[in-house]
Amino acid sequence: MEESTSLQITRRSLNTAGMRVTNQRSLIMEIIRQGGGHLDADEIYRRARKKRSRLSFSTVYRALQTFKKLGLIEELHFDEGHHHYEVKTSGEHHHLVCLSCGKVIEFHQRLSRYIKRNVAEAKDFDITETEVRVSGYCVECRQGRQSAGQEGK
Repeated sequence: MEESTSLQITRRSLNTAGMRVTNQRSLIMEIIRQGGGHLDADEIYRRARKKRSRLSFSTVYRALQTFKKLGLIEELHFDEGHHHYEVKTSGEHHHLVCLSCGKVIEFHQRLSRYIKRNVAEAKDFDITETEVRVSGYCVECRQGRQSAGQEGK
């Protein structure tokens, strides 16, 4: 999504909800958008402080909760104790999560339609949303594990 379009959507959503578009909120949304997703609140805070040194962590956290409530961002839960955030997109995408280094890789497959149709019917369950996360090892970590295995022989 083009930056100006995303900013317009953010402004419109905040205005519709009766909220002001502040410099802090604009900066936080810009950081999430430019970060390519999967940033945690601490990383968003660190990046924002480089541009606005007086910004507090609570301001970042409140903005994240507001953006989430308005449907502008998604809060992702990987196998860690904290959440990651990315701009909500209209396209379906899923995540590969490396169990060793924590790298998150997005992939695009049309899995939701299959899951919604077949699993919902088989289990008599009304599925409203799907999220697919696949855990394993990225190429770098897999090569490192193989090399470590070779050294032990």
